[in-house]
Amino acid sequence: MKQRVALFAALAVAMTAAPALGQSMLVQIGSTHAFAETLQRIEKTITARGLTLFAKIDHAAAAQGAGMTLRPTTLLIFGSPKGGTPVMQSQPTAAIDLPLKALVWQGDDGTVRVAVNGAEVYARHGLNAEQVKPLVGVAALVEAALK
Repeated sequence: MKQRVALFAALAVAMTAAPALGQSMLVQIGSTHAFAETLQRIEKTITARGLTLFAKIDHAAAAQGAGMTLRPTTLLIFGSPKGGTPVMQSQPTAAIDLPLKALVWQGDDGTVRVAVNGAEVYARHGLNAEQVKPLVGVAALVEAALK
């Protein structure tokens, strides 16, 4: 019984702390454009900046294939081997957070949002400020794409 009480207490603390932790590790940006245009603008900006779009994962299409529904939700995976490789050479664990990612989704209310990793995600790998700087430029890239 004491173990259950301790477990529930630990879960309560973790659930209370989780939103703050999640918010500090995730940057969310609102879009005034429709979902498809938001996605197209970000993709165009990625390639215009000389980055490689490695993958585009359409989660809604995958859900449909499984006989389920999901509002428009697409993950873009992109980056530059010239930029990411030195980071991974220095700190191999950084590879879990690379390449860079941008998640575009449409909420139930029709609003479109984009989420990217914040600096805190990369700090967990012990990277220095110089190494982290290009990795956290994704929010600025998204903001530029949505203007």
